[in-house]
Amino acid sequence: MAVISQAAYRRASSLTYRLHSTYVRKMRYLNELKEDDSLCRQAQTSGNFCLFHNLSPFLQKAGTKYLVPQLSAAEMKKILEKFKETGEWIEKSVLIGCSDEHVPHFALDLGALDKSVIESELKGSFTDLRKALFVVDGKDSPLLASAQSLLRWHGSHQYCSRTGQPTQKNVAGSKRICHASGITYYPQMSPVVISLVSDGSRCLLARQPSFPQGMYTALSGFCNLGENVEETIRREVAEEVGLEVESLWYSASQHWPFPSSCLMIACHALVGAQQAEISMNSLELEEARWFCLEEVVEGLKREPRSLKRDDGSFLPWFPPKQAIAHQLICEWVKQQTS
Repeated sequence: MAVISQAAYRRASSLTYRLHSTYVRKMRYLNELKEDDSLCRQAQTSGNFCLFHNLSPFLQKAGTKYLVPQLSAAEMKKILEKFKETGEWIEKSVLIGCSDEHVPHFALDLGALDKSVIESELKGSFTDLRKALFVVDGKDSPLLASAQSLLRWHGSHQYCSRTGQPTQKNVAGSKRICHASGITYYPQMSPVVISLVSDGSRCLLARQPSFPQGMYTALSGFCNLGENVEETIRREVAEEVGLEVESLWYSASQHWPFPSSCLMIACHALVGAQQAEISMNSLELEEARWFCLEEVVEGLKREPRSLKRDDGSFLPWFPPKQAIAHQLICEWVKQQTS
């Protein structure tokens, strides 16, 4: 009876898919894969796989471009057979999306296997994620970031925080369950505000000692428990540069996998022009200063690398276009020139 009910449900689901947009059908199919272990296990036999090795994604170079290859289940089986491994490896994969044609995409970390053998077989290399995000096609960056974040989360949540007993992931990797306590754990993101401060005619950019030489960006910080976005921005600006925000407005958001899985909430913040003297917190920042429109426009033209002057200092440059800080800076330029 249960089998008949399940078959009827899937026929009804199929009809629902045909009545909705491609996007709705895709999202509902992904949700089914997350909730139905048997359906997801079946999807693993026809899906594509992005490979990682100790959280570094696998890339292939094609001319001047870097590609994120997606291996079929058959290709995955061939690779694993070289290590005399069984299909149990596939069970360690996590669902990260699907195509409009409902081909599921999975991510799999093969960190326990010999990296050089995989690279030689597939003619590519495992690349640090920070570098990979800025060399692959724009549509692939979010895919790699979300895949690594999910793989990292599973690696750090293998035990229940209440009982200390092992947790088990569902087939899709959308959750982990402690059967001893009945607790279900879901992947979470930490909210981070990133705000471009302006006094009306200038914008404030800063750098930390860990940044590449010459790079400046907008102020950012984690939200504290109990804070809303507005409170976090006002606190962070006060703490880091000693300025009081008069008004602010939302721009956009971006998932960012560093240092862990973060949701970057980007805003513009306005401070009073008469009270714009910076009082920098040297424990948090190496430098913070005001930039005029001309300096910002010139900085946006520079490549993301160190440009040394004759006196030993470095010309300022800003985060590349894949980072949401770049979008904030470009929006400010547009506001100033419109």
